[in-house]
Amino acid sequence: MTKEKKTCPHCGGVHDSKRRDPAEKKNLMNRLSRIEGQVRGLEKMIDEDAYCPDVLVQASAVSSAINSFNKALMAEHIRSCVVEDIKEGNEETIEELISVLQKLMK
Repeated sequence: MTKEKKTCPHCGGVHDSKRRDPAEKKNLMNRLSRIEGQVRGLEKMIDEDAYCPDVLVQASAVSSAINSFNKALMAEHIRSCVVEDIKEGNEETIEELISVLQKLMK
């Protein structure tokens, strides 16, 4: 099944890409940079033979940061693309959203 690309009325892009507001992009990139730093910290802990519980706590912090990133991105997606698609009568967006949520909640 090939997914048809359509123009998003909110961002003007096709659904497999999105032009983001500069502030949103900066926020997401800052979150990713912090996550990257946390992962580097994990690597260093392993390299330096850190105590397992300490590594696990740091790994949990990375997981939490990724979840926060996903929540921020999902909230913006719902507020923009999903809302606009529903207003335009494109209800297949609801099924797409359900599918994404199911993948995120594995």
